[in-house]
Amino acid sequence: MMNIKTLKHFLALADALHFGRASEECNISISALSRHIRQLEDDLGVALFTRDNRTVVLTQEGKKFLRYAREASSQWRLIRHELTDNSDQLHGEISIYCSVTASYSFLFEMLNRFRQVHPGIEIKLHTGDPDEAIARILDGKEEITIAARPATMNRGLAFKPITISPLVFIAPNEQQPNVPTSSPNTSKEWSQVPMILSEAGVSRNRADEWFHQRAVTPTIYAQVAGNEAIVSMVSLGFGIGVVPKIVLDNSPLKERVHILDVQPELEPYDIGLFTLKKSLKNPMVAAFWNLV
Repeated sequence: MMNIKTLKHFLALADALHFGRASEECNISISALSRHIRQLEDDLGVALFTRDNRTVVLTQEGKKFLRYAREASSQWRLIRHELTDNSDQLHGEISIYCSVTASYSFLFEMLNRFRQVHPGIEIKLHTGDPDEAIARILDGKEEITIAARPATMNRGLAFKPITISPLVFIAPNEQQPNVPTSSPNTSKEWSQVPMILSEAGVSRNRADEWFHQRAVTPTIYAQVAGNEAIVSMVSLGFGIGVVPKIVLDNSPLKERVHILDVQPELEPYDIGLFTLKKSLKNPMVAAFWNLV
């Protein structure tokens, strides 16, 4: 029969989509992991993955089962804590996702305080592209994330604000061909400037809207995952970028770029914690949530 270990093995493979990495995470051999996945598929009567010598991909049935597996794993951790812990201290683990900048801008202080109050809770921290943060919450990959609040928000999400950061245009300090060091004055001038923008997310949406309102079709030099990389490319003189000011303030390259005086200003970032509303029933998630 399927057990919680089998679910954990399935979740590891669903996240890694690689038998080698998943087996290392589960601390079992590749052959054992493969055997457990085949047994799970036999029990369910469907293929959860399609695999060959190079790739592992979730089937449609696998994607449906993934939602169940994440929920079941979360509920297992919760009920296990309730049944076995008779102390006043919370014990277990919660997963948090944020950008590198957020990890030392906000999370360092939060975790320092949290550890003092709840030393028995283990934090699993993952960092990456902030544009993926909310999706990872909705997909059940993480329990808490730090991100910018979008214009519209899924009803199943809870949001708690931390701070507000301006969204700014930045340019290189040194003059480069076709890259101005001051703000363009006309729509025509803006359309000729090479722009370095986020691939997606709040920053990209607000930049696109800003250009649309001015009837400007921007020249996109690069679309980048992660705001830190935008600062780097601008500092090298590849174009003008759009980043949250908090990213610039924490960048080691901040002395090589400067903020342009662009009017009207872009709508600022409303940065805060996100989790699923139902996850707040988890006492460990609620403990972190209430810390802010």
